[in-house]
Amino acid sequence: MTIAPERTEQTTASGQVGRSMRRVDAGEKLRGEAQYVGDMIVPGMLHGKVLRSPVAHARIVSIDASEALAMPGVVCVLTGEDFKDQDQFWGHALKDRPIVAAGVVRFVGEPVAAVAAVDEATAEAAVKAIYVEYDELPLVGTVDEALAPDAPLVHTDPTRPGLFHGLGTLPERDGNICYSYELNKGDAAAAFAKADIVVEGTYEFPGIYQYAMETHTVIAQVDSRGITLWATCQHPFLVRAEIAALFGQPLGSVRIIVPYLGGGFGSKSYTKMEPITVALARKARRPVRISNRVDESMATTRRSGAKITMRTAASNDGKLIGRDVKVWFDTGAYADNGPRVTATGADSAPGPYRWEGVHVDAYCVYTNTAPSGSYRAFGASQLQWAGDLQIDEIAHRAGIDPVEIRRMNLLRPGEELRHGGKPMDADLVGDIEKVAAALGWDRPKDPDTGRGVSVGVLAAGAHPVSSAIARMEADGDVYVLVGSTEMGQGQRTAFAQIAGEVLAMPAERVHCEGTDTKFTPYDRSTGASRSTTLAGLAVARAAEEVRKDLLAIAERFWPEPGAPIELRDGAAWCGTERRTYPELIAKRFGLSGGQLVGEADVHPAGTGSYAEGPVFWEICMAAAEVHVDRRTGRVTVLRTATVADVGRAINPQLVERQDEGATMQGIGNALYEEMVFADGRLLNDTLLDYRIPTIADLPVQSACVIVENGDGPGPFGSKGCGEGAFAGIIGALATAVADAGVPVRALPLTPERVWRAMSEQQEEEHR
Repeated sequence: MTIAPERTEQTTASGQVGRSMRRVDAGEKLRGEAQYVGDMIVPGMLHGKVLRSPVAHARIVSIDASEALAMPGVVCVLTGEDFKDQDQFWGHALKDRPIVAAGVVRFVGEPVAAVAAVDEATAEAAVKAIYVEYDELPLVGTVDEALAPDAPLVHTDPTRPGLFHGLGTLPERDGNICYSYELNKGDAAAAFAKADIVVEGTYEFPGIYQYAMETHTVIAQVDSRGITLWATCQHPFLVRAEIAALFGQPLGSVRIIVPYLGGGFGSKSYTKMEPITVALARKARRPVRISNRVDESMATTRRSGAKITMRTAASNDGKLIGRDVKVWFDTGAYADNGPRVTATGADSAPGPYRWEGVHVDAYCVYTNTAPSGSYRAFGASQLQWAGDLQIDEIAHRAGIDPVEIRRMNLLRPGEELRHGGKPMDADLVGDIEKVAAALGWDRPKDPDTGRGVSVGVLAAGAHPVSSAIARMEADGDVYVLVGSTEMGQGQRTAFAQIAGEVLAMPAERVHCEGTDTKFTPYDRSTGASRSTTLAGLAVARAAEEVRKDLLAIAERFWPEPGAPIELRDGAAWCGTERRTYPELIAKRFGLSGGQLVGEADVHPAGTGSYAEGPVFWEICMAAAEVHVDRRTGRVTVLRTATVADVGRAINPQLVERQDEGATMQGIGNALYEEMVFADGRLLNDTLLDYRIPTIADLPVQSACVIVENGDGPGPFGSKGCGEGAFAGIIGALATAVADAGVPVRALPLTPERVWRAMSEQQEEEHR
């Protein structure tokens, strides 16, 4: 795979921002010195294992743990009986999930009990020695089954909002629909009434496993000082709040420590394995570690599957005028992040086009399957490809090139996407021209080759609250404290470059460690492409406070009024005279000691409500070229191109690597990946059966076009990236396969599915 060069690095005044600096964590990761939670051993630590339900929906008649408790080395067994005096339900969107099953199991893999023992082998043996009697109940394994008039209910208790619902008034549950969201703009009915061309269809997007290489792992310690967790979590401060509320602790007595994460992609968003680990450690009165196997992580969280019905209306000259969408997201047995996915998906459904009327109904549906949550570009990934297929069909009927029809209808900067929300903040027309050129859109191609393009937007930034502290030591080195999680995206490197730029010093002398909620300041979360934009802005502002101190001290060296003083190369300059930062600090404190500290935050300018957002619109744009084997249905990806519309690239190479990873994952989602359930049971719960892309599946050529218009809300005009390319690649591959003559309305585009679509086409032609 080759990455086509698309830009010349453009550095800022201090030369730190805009250069492809080596990752600050590269050395220790390559040497195997980087620590992950699974590498850690806490003194006195026990090993925990979870007994998971083998059935999808049942009442628990009885649990007999006597044999397990009698085994040497077993310290305790945790069951629902341990929570008679405590509300054990949690959930950031809806408070609907118990620590261990509370009398009823709702999916295969739900925790029923947990064991703490002196070693993993003993804990595993003890779990197998626990006997549970189940009385099976009728189940709903799919969205269609869940929506049937006489469908069994997954939940019957009253709906309760979670700590971080954040989506306005919580509607009452409607059967198995736990949340709904409606989007209206203009008059959709009138738009369809005047249309010359109407395209409609039903589309299916499967449940998908996020597959971070590191599975969920948590160490919990409960003692007189409170609760300490070493956890694989993307949102440590939100997990802290959840644990504090669940176990009745003050926020300050819950401590979350996050070292490196071995990938997240949304699988480690919000709370996951932390509650059961804390409860087990509390009962054992010793630290406990629980580390999931892959199949257990697949039962812990996944991407929501979706069923979509969509209609798109246009005039004969290719003007898009109306869109009507209904989408049902399969959130599994518990809500997790399903409501947010539902709202974001609805916002993404129209795409960034001018419409006379749009109507979207989106529903979050319970089923008796593993809970669904976040995964890169959630909502947009499920909806965008379906909209792209319909726009391409309109282009075909109107005799217009697919790139041209989008260029005609795309929103311009400042135009409205969602009523009351932030208007379009990017040059979409410029972006699509660049991505088409990077792919070679106008090159000749053979009949078995297809080209596709995809354009969408994603509401990015999440809730805009981040804090940071910058501390300059007496030797001039800087330590940045920020609560954002490093999970492979390179944010510690980006933060070092941001602080180095503000302080006019080499970024290599800026150090950023992992999150420890006892010491690092508050950061809302790591996700929604927000770290560089929001946490990075807090870092820049904190560094600016230190910069002000340095300039104030420098004025004591050169007291002439109005003397021009500037900071560069780690020193203050007045003409040709120079004072290093250590000299300035010594001047302040009268000795070679002391430190300069800057603290700053980012917070909403308005109420911070979802309706006012997003912080920025992330552009989901890509193009792809594929070859379809007419004999086997196999799709080979030949070329891809993505747009990283980042405002300003803090580190261009990191931007390219983000889009490269998004391309690889997008290929997996579009062509291979699918969680296959039967009666609520996952049939492909190993990485032998669950197909992910390998190096052999990557395109020969992949271009990342970095667009820098300085129009982002982050430091130096930056915006986040990495999610948009993911949704764009899925759409580009779907439209490319359709361009090769095989429109398919269900993902993934496996050889079997493509072959069957071709066979059905041939039968239709013969008729």
